[in-house]
Amino acid sequence: MKNYKNILENREDAAKQFNDIIPMQKLKDENWKLVAVSNGGLELASLIKKNFKNKLTLLFSESILAPNNSDCEVARVSEMEEIVINEQIIDSFNIQYDYIYGEAHRKHEQVILSNIYQYRKGKPFPSMKDEIVLLVDDGSESGLIFMTALKTVLSIKPKAVYIAVPVLPTDVLELLEAFADELFFIHAIDDFVETSLYYEDLQKISEKTIEKLLED
Repeated sequence: MKNYKNILENREDAAKQFNDIIPMQKLKDENWKLVAVSNGGLELASLIKKNFKNKLTLLFSESILAPNNSDCEVARVSEMEEIVINEQIIDSFNIQYDYIYGEAHRKHEQVILSNIYQYRKGKPFPSMKDEIVLLVDDGSESGLIFMTALKTVLSIKPKAVYIAVPVLPTDVLELLEAFADELFFIHAIDDFVETSLYYEDLQKISEKTIEKLLED
């Protein structure tokens, strides 16, 4: 079995490897809109687009955790209040939908709106109608963040939605391929553990860096 530990140096290394995977000339000529789905995805997306003039933004979303287990994500809500639920988990633990929707509303009001005002100065998520959108993250563990982003962006009726993610589990790859028009990845891993394991250096993104990247 292949050892995937530290197969990527950092996000810059991942961006360089994407040069041979993502059709960069099409990205530029067709003016793809880059949408990061996490803070780490924001840095990676900025490195992918380099000096191209493509628009880059961050789609805010928050996890909804099981009532008795703060390590178990059962659903996710986006800034446009689109919700994706892990039906298998909530059925297994008999979690009520009222709890999911209540937590989604609370997270939206208390966390997401605050982030929008801090990082986007209160500006709404830009329209992606009839645009080609590239969703970007530095890794995917359950696929829930991407599924939430897909549901949100697809509701705006884009021309196409692509995904770029350096590392992800093989079962999540199969899940996302059913919903995205195209998926660009570097490594699909059978026994996926967590994203940080596959990078030598995966730095946390500071608030100042987020603000700067979104201003640029």
